[in-house]
Amino acid sequence: MTFCIGLTGGIGSGKSTVANLFAACGADIVDTDVISHQLTGPNGAAMAAIAAQFGPQYVDQRGALQRARMRECIFNDPAAKRLLENILHPQIMAHAMQAVAHSTTPYTLLVAPLLFDNPLFQQPVQRTLVVDCPEALQISRVMERSQLSADMVRTIIAQQTPRATRLLRADDVLHNENDLANLQTQVAALHQHYINLAQAASS
Repeated sequence: MTFCIGLTGGIGSGKSTVANLFAACGADIVDTDVISHQLTGPNGAAMAAIAAQFGPQYVDQRGALQRARMRECIFNDPAAKRLLENILHPQIMAHAMQAVAHSTTPYTLLVAPLLFDNPLFQQPVQRTLVVDCPEALQISRVMERSQLSADMVRTIIAQQTPRATRLLRADDVLHNENDLANLQTQVAALHQHYINLAQAASS
């Protein structure tokens, strides 16, 4: 199996931008959010179980998840959130593990916002990379991107792994509070580092 790097970070930290930069360097990217959207898209593989557990009102006319309704349901109901995760997470990781196993690049980036929240997501990972920026920057980015209020973004951040915990558990940290050129320089250095680590691991 390819050398696997787990990429994570808080909302608005820039995970997608970083993943795209690694992809431009030639790394394979496996994104758990993309897999989740496929599973909950029209007639997705997780939709039958979701409909059975939550009811048909959470399925739209295309056979896809009613995302806004589900978000509202699980936001203040930990039991419902766990129920949804118990449906989705095993399926997400089955698809992710298959994609990682079929990767042909020296290393693969597994993008997993919940990397430190669920041991499932850590199974294929040999090294962790955290994308980090100050919380104030997270808030402003998400407000601009998603038209959410500052209070709502703070509530989302409060439900995620604390920033200090992410930084403590990270093998590597990308600092994303400056311009894109600075980020590209950091990614290029890590790309070569990961190639070296992958070669050492396979020898």
